Amino acid sequence: MRILLTNDDGIHAPGLALLEQVAATLSDDVWVCAPALEQSGTGHSLTLHMPVRLHEHGHQRFAVGGTPTDSINLALRKLFTDRKPDLVISGINHGENLADDITYSGTINAAMEAALAGIPAIAMSQALRNAGHGFAAAEGWAAKVIEPLSRFAMAKRTLVNVNFPALPAAEVRGVKVARQGFHDYARGSLVEGVDPRGRPYYWFGLEDVEHTLDHGTDLEAVNDGFVSVTPLQVDLTDHGAMGRLAEALDT
Repeated sequence: MRILLTNDDGIHAPGLALLEQVAATLSDDVWVCAPALEQSGTGHSLTLHMPVRLHEHGHQRFAVGGTPTDSINLALRKLFTDRKPDLVISGINHGENLADDITYSGTINAAMEAALAGIPAIAMSQALRNAGHGFAAAEGWAAKVIEPLSRFAMAKRTLVNVNFPALPAAEVRGVKVARQGFHDYARGSLVEGVDPRGRPYYWFGLEDVEHTLDHGTDLEAVNDGFVSVTPLQVDLTDHGAMGRLAEALDT
């Protein structure tokens, strides 16, 4: 099995190093193509207004001077001219990617880019929440989740979002398939300041975001000590509204 790894925390991120160790237990054909610098919060952005550069960082390891989406795009176009990867894994992100976070996350959207190319894809993130356990849960559970997912027949243009709770591996209660939850982003913080040249600036923060723990959601699962596994699809169409919308526009 040929596995391609990427992330949004950058080529030198500890979560990526851990993911490389885990992937090496599952395959002897592991590649890395990740952003050269941290790209958290870049979503599904593609660099169009400047050149993107590819730098080699050892055997089958490459850094891209761009976004996570650029990394997958460039890897598929330049590194895999013989055959594509059988699986793409993005992560392991430093911090959770739950609920509405998926729309902002470079980790999730790198996996989404692979899904658009027809490659099975998994995004993995480690919740931290100031618990002091680091990547312990991911270290103990990542292989247990990846192995069955690598054999699972994913539908085209879909991906799987995995989040590890902020616990020691031995205290994780298991794996739970859960739907996407939602956050109350209206309560996110905004820091205002003045730069050295006297100009005002604004800095967004998310530390005050309310976690809405609806039953059956990824937020609830991780909060209760489970590894959450959420299937996602690229198709954002609200199919349930199609008929009603057509009626509303029928003049």
